[in-house]
Amino acid sequence: MGNANVSNVTIRPEEADFFAGLARDWWNPKGPMASLHQVNPVRLAFVRDAIDAHWPNAARAARPLAGKSALDIGCGAGLLCEPLARLGAAVTGVDAAAENVAAASAHADGMGLDIRYMAGEVGALDIGQFDLVTSVEVIEHVADKPAFLRDVVARLAPDGLLVMSTPNRTAASRVLLVGAAEAVGYVPKGTHHWEDFITPEELEGLLTEVGLTVTAKRGIAWRPGKGLHLSDDMALNYILSARLA
Repeated sequence: MGNANVSNVTIRPEEADFFAGLARDWWNPKGPMASLHQVNPVRLAFVRDAIDAHWPNAARAARPLAGKSALDIGCGAGLLCEPLARLGAAVTGVDAAAENVAAASAHADGMGLDIRYMAGEVGALDIGQFDLVTSVEVIEHVADKPAFLRDVVARLAPDGLLVMSTPNRTAASRVLLVGAAEAVGYVPKGTHHWEDFITPEELEGLLTEVGLTVTAKRGIAWRPGKGLHLSDDMALNYILSARLA
């Protein structure tokens, strides 16, 4: 997330500016965005399972998204876009921060990956529809969640797949994701605002309102000796897939 080019109500300027300020450090696995590098493989495991379930004919393929298009909304510096490109997709990454888009483009070029990055509000960009739409750790930062989800579903092709992740609004997430994680520097101070977190039940209800059906849902949990992993425990964070009803 992040930017100065705010086009409507779903982007908070202060959130945009906060993440824009982190652009140069996004790809440093030991920097302020280290937590994203640690959770990315966990998210990708869920994304791959969701892809295989949605398009079973490609389930055993090394590049199951070959011939398909993918959009990552709130892409930051491209941590999810690059793996999606390696899975074969024609990838577009959209972020509110021009700074993040510049960092993403530079990194993709260095990796030899052809990824289209665009700065702005997804609802204001004329980019068509996509087979796969992802938006991870984004909805908790937008001002108008129903409006944002309407923009998201408008980008989803008729037989498309949506994957989203976000923190849950629980007592545990307030203590651990906001209090402890920021206190020890696991995430930069100001990253999370607990009151903006959304529960799985609330998100599923909002997705239903925009015509989507949730097809799978897992928690992203942590425990000593195992670290971050997919789990039935959704107390801290969760990830889900959905399709048009």
